[in-house]
Amino acid sequence: MADVVLNARVADAGLDDRVTVVSAGTGDWHVGDAMDRRAAALLTDRGYDASRHRAQQVLAHWLDEHDLVLAMDAANLADLRALASGVVDGERLRAFRDFDPEGAGDVPDPYYGGDAGFRNVLAMVERTADEIVAGLERVVTG
Repeated sequence: MADVVLNARVADAGLDDRVTVVSAGTGDWHVGDAMDRRAAALLTDRGYDASRHRAQQVLAHWLDEHDLVLAMDAANLADLRALASGVVDGERLRAFRDFDPEGAGDVPDPYYGGDAGFRNVLAMVERTADEIVAGLERVVTG
């Protein structure tokens, strides 16, 4: 959901010619799959295009090639830090919710939370994506 929302927010801000959003997991178990049907349905109902998203696995060299790498939870952040082997500085490797105006922490996995879990995560992702894009606008347009 974060990939779809953040890409949409970047495009809405007119930054998509200067900002690239890539989404990947730390594990390979869903590579090539579409997102959870409930997440896709909610995004579609809210006007987003979830049809293009496919799961992929993060590659170590991406950590050097991207200006900001965001992890959705502490376990994934630890996995990314291990993959980076100390090469990526702490400012570029961050938790997604470090930018959440309502507080830091993990983005909960909505898979077991029913429809309310997906709505809660989407609200969290939207407000955080808004903050990320506002920061990007300051940096990119300078």
